[in-house]
Amino acid sequence: MTDFKRRFAECNSQTGQCTFSAARQGTIVGLFSIGTLIGSLIAAPIADRVGRRLTISACAFFFMIGTVLEISSEYDWVQFAMGRFVGGLGIGALSVAVPMYQSESTPKMLRGVIVSSYQLFVTLGIWLAYMINYGTETLEGSQSWRITNGLSFLWALLLGISILGLPESPRYAYRQGREQEARKNMGRLYKLAPDHPVINAEIREIQEKLDAEHVGGDHPWYEIFTGPRMLYRTLLGMVLQAGQQLTGANYFFYYGTTVFSATGLSNSYVTQIILGSVNVGSTVFGLWLIEHSGRRKALMGGAAWMFMCFLVFAFVGHFKLNHENPAATPQAGAVLVVFSCLFIVAFAATWGPLVWAIVGELYPARYRATCMGLATSSNWLFNFLIGFFTTFITGDIDYLYGLVFAGCCFALFFIVYFFVIESKDRSLEEIDTMYVLHVNPIGSAKWDSSQLMRDGDGLVNTDDLYLQSGGNRFAKDEHSAHEMVPAHDENAQASSSRAVDIEKV
Repeated sequence: MTDFKRRFAECNSQTGQCTFSAARQGTIVGLFSIGTLIGSLIAAPIADRVGRRLTISACAFFFMIGTVLEISSEYDWVQFAMGRFVGGLGIGALSVAVPMYQSESTPKMLRGVIVSSYQLFVTLGIWLAYMINYGTETLEGSQSWRITNGLSFLWALLLGISILGLPESPRYAYRQGREQEARKNMGRLYKLAPDHPVINAEIREIQEKLDAEHVGGDHPWYEIFTGPRMLYRTLLGMVLQAGQQLTGANYFFYYGTTVFSATGLSNSYVTQIILGSVNVGSTVFGLWLIEHSGRRKALMGGAAWMFMCFLVFAFVGHFKLNHENPAATPQAGAVLVVFSCLFIVAFAATWGPLVWAIVGELYPARYRATCMGLATSSNWLFNFLIGFFTTFITGDIDYLYGLVFAGCCFALFFIVYFFVIESKDRSLEEIDTMYVLHVNPIGSAKWDSSQLMRDGDGLVNTDDLYLQSGGNRFAKDEHSAHEMVPAHDENAQASSSRAVDIEKV
């Protein structure tokens, strides 16, 4: 926008033209991503200490401070950049706390859709920002950009206040020893009485996992790498979150203006609206797809689809498009537009929303906040790296840069196939049990937990498992059948029962 460039860019006194240098533009854009990276890492200890709900509220208000710094900037671009950094801290923390709150508070039959709605409303917010930009870009003076930035203050205020009217995560409340609050909150969220059999069953399942953890002794932070199957899950979550960026979605948005100019559409604001509309509509379709196809099929299908789109996009863009005058090659431009939209459909329906759902249900409660923070930080790290280096890379190899993302999509297909367990319609505690017991991801959709069920209550029977010293293996006391073993030491195990290793990392 003209006024924004006049205030914060570098202006030529002779020509009057104002442009951003690569360093200044990279700093303004990159500081936000650096802020989100740090925010996602500090969210875990805050959420574990004060709760999910208060963390969301506090981080929303923290983002508002960043917004104030931005819109109060007059001519100092450093102040505006620091405002983005502060705002990024809040957004990064929210990107951990919100999906975590959703995954812990939602019935298992709806968890995939609810957590994936996080991404839906992210895309809806982006689309709304595009519409506001389109409406304000012709305004005179600073209102053209201050209105756009200032409105984000309103959404943060709405989130920060309204979350206080919602109940705390039942799983967090129960782990803090507040059973009645947990029952009440779960009943409110499930629309059931606090003593309903469904509530009783979930409470017993949470208690079962909590007892197993307590029997294992102290659990330092590094157990996110040494705990039962935790190195596997920690790395998997980081790879999936990084993979969401490495699918190359932001690459398409980066090249959108150039691609659409080949069809005679050169207004970047209109281009953004078109791509944003496809993004929102496809994410809505993705919510239906998630509950009808499962996590694994959707992710693998999306990766294969995006791989195909990138192959066409890269080769047509490099060999057929006139880079100096894209409008001179309308047929190539039309192909790129079609496959840009097809890619966005695939991403928005699968990898966009589903990664948040899977990461939210991948970890046991004790490690969930820390592991989700680490996984989300990998997303923001690659968001920063791709945004910062794309300009330099495309300057050398132009559209062939797409082959890098095609290769990533190809790899992600097999990562999901070999390593991601199908978690559709399973409780968080049951998913944890599947990972601990080394259920084969390839056949995990058909895994039947009935062989581990206790008679009468329908719960997965892991209450005779306990963490051994060091937290890097589970053992099973075969004589403890249906009771939680209150304590275990080496002598007792040797004399009274045989401990069987269940898992080693």
